[in-house]
Amino acid sequence: MATSLLATDGYKFSMAEAGWPLRKETFYYAHRKGGLQLVPLDIPAFIRSLLPEPRPEDYEFLSRNDYEMGIGFKAAIQYKDRLVIRALPRGALFYPREPVITLTGPSAMVSWLEPLLIQLNFRIQVATQALADREELARALAVVTCEEQKRIALETLDAVGVKAVPIRVDAEGYSRRVLAQVRELAEIVEDPNRLFEVGLRAATCLEQHELALRACKEAGVLRTSNVEGARKLGMVPVGTMGHEHIQRYGSDEAAFRAMRERRPQRSSYLLDTYDTLASGLPAAYRLLREDPARGDSIRFDSGNKKLQYLYAVTQARDMGVRPVNILEDGLDAQATREFEDLRRQVGWEPTAQFYGYGGHIVARTMDCPFTRDRVAAVYKLSLSGHSPTMKFGNEAAEGKQSVPGSPVLFRRRHGTGPIGLIGQEGEPPPDGYFQLTDSEAETPSFVAAQSADPKDLRVAYTSATQALVDELRRRHFPQEKR
Repeated sequence: MATSLLATDGYKFSMAEAGWPLRKETFYYAHRKGGLQLVPLDIPAFIRSLLPEPRPEDYEFLSRNDYEMGIGFKAAIQYKDRLVIRALPRGALFYPREPVITLTGPSAMVSWLEPLLIQLNFRIQVATQALADREELARALAVVTCEEQKRIALETLDAVGVKAVPIRVDAEGYSRRVLAQVRELAEIVEDPNRLFEVGLRAATCLEQHELALRACKEAGVLRTSNVEGARKLGMVPVGTMGHEHIQRYGSDEAAFRAMRERRPQRSSYLLDTYDTLASGLPAAYRLLREDPARGDSIRFDSGNKKLQYLYAVTQARDMGVRPVNILEDGLDAQATREFEDLRRQVGWEPTAQFYGYGGHIVARTMDCPFTRDRVAAVYKLSLSGHSPTMKFGNEAAEGKQSVPGSPVLFRRRHGTGPIGLIGQEGEPPPDGYFQLTDSEAETPSFVAAQSADPKDLRVAYTSATQALVDELRRRHFPQEKR
């Protein structure tokens, strides 16, 4: 069955219209944590199975919901022959931060793939646990959310040659837990219309996410980033911009203006791609002051959101603007209570503060522990046209920063040094290393790799990658002393 064009997040469509849908771009997929992990399948074949087959009624639905798509997007999404997939081979082992997949193609297409591609993390975790500890695997997979999740788990076990374990599907129990979670959130904010759902990337499959959305709808939450789910369940698709949009413009203000000036709908300005307080917020407030009647919003995503929030509302008062505040990323019930307390303290209207939830609703309600957050699976823009790009954000940990350029992975064959080097396409392997990306699976055994000395398991950049990182840091943070 062909994948629906709508089986992605709403902001993929708005970003395509406010960007360059036919521009050649590169994204990469990696896990930020989780230890040594295994590639259990033919990745290029898997990715090509996800590509959509657009129908006229898909574009009609998008148009009715403020996502009118132009000729550039419609062409880009059909250019399947322009998609270049570079990946680790089936059977390869990889470590946190190492690029597992690099995808190059028309911007709209390679961006569209993100939510479904990130769901690959579930297969990887099942395969890894199957080879590491079968007893723990049986406990982890004892109860799953839906038949599709069970099918994926069994398919993965078969792919790695591990005997199937008993798996029970408890869709009703999962739905009850999601419903309880959403009702608790709605009670905290006193109005379910102030909540929206953004958990497609936190799900293991589309069937699981549909179960979660049905529970959300029952609790009164009617907006979701999953456009296909919105169409199917009579909900409202939402989303304006992600980090990739700001990265491809290389400037918060330029990206915000592109969204505002290329789409008539209200915009939500994402603040943390480079630096929330020094860059994102000042740029957003310049636009808000120019046209305060638009009702645009600002979106807090990473770093110390409480500090950012208090600074933002103070600056808003000083400047005479009243943006809508949107809070996402890692929110749970306790964090929601705290932000509602802050809202009351600063006198912000409830109708001007909204909350988006992904993993808290979709993943933490699973019995199975193999969630996206467990490995921190990411899919990041690294090259837009000829311009390398990266997300910095407001996190202290360097591991939260993305990799620029066209990354490939070099694995150490002998000698000393980092176990993995993140290099660039076309760069020759350093002495003692071979290129694992696009190779045959030439890796140490899983057991041997697990027992290696931890000091040998560092992952580092080659000089070519480090030069790109340094250049981008100088460009976006010229005030830093080097």
